[in-house]
Amino acid sequence: MRQPSVVGAMVPRMQLLLVEDDPTMQLTLQRALARRGMEVTAVGDGSAALRQWAARLPDAVVLDLTLPGLDGLQVLQQARTRGLRTPVLILTARGTVGDRVLGLNAGADDYLPKPFDLDELEARLRALLRRSADPTPAAGHSVQIGAIRYDKDSGALYRNSEVMELTPRELALMHALLVQPGHAVTKERLYELVFPGQLDVQYEAIEVVVYRLRKKLAGTGLTLMTLRGLGYLLRADT
Repeated sequence: MRQPSVVGAMVPRMQLLLVEDDPTMQLTLQRALARRGMEVTAVGDGSAALRQWAARLPDAVVLDLTLPGLDGLQVLQQARTRGLRTPVLILTARGTVGDRVLGLNAGADDYLPKPFDLDELEARLRALLRRSADPTPAAGHSVQIGAIRYDKDSGALYRNSEVMELTPRELALMHALLVQPGHAVTKERLYELVFPGQLDVQYEAIEVVVYRLRKKLAGTGLTLMTLRGLGYLLRADT
């Protein structure tokens, strides 16, 4: 990643991409963060965010989840599959545990629900910058099981060397199962992670996602097993 420009001896002048569709919130944040020494480029929809992100790699991205067109989660997933490793802080009013887990599993680095304090937002962004600038490689950033590799940094799943084409719900299900490979995850927990806050979705809908994911896992050396009374687990074929 490009090293951020530096003002003075120690304070980094962060190049920030702000993705926020509310004009008032966007302008308020842009001005507030600029006063704190950051150079802020603001966009209001997902497609523009991806174009700007790829054209001029920022030091960090503040990403709202609720966007017109591509939503924030889709933007994040597409960015990670394209190899864009920029640290991402999700900033959204959708603050349920399920939303946070889904966003972090998709490749976000941090999560701050609205309403928030500007000092906390700045502190979290500075922390992301310090971590991204650390040249020491961290161990255990990928999980290999069968022909599937899960990249923890990007949230992407690879079948051999190709990115797997999964829906957001299938991806959320895979992430949940890969947190502890070989361990069962209850149906209730999977429902919370795959359908966060969606009270109008029938409980049995998780079985449809499982069925579709099983078909996509054919030939990968993995079996998505149903353990009655326990839930589901991924098992490497022997």
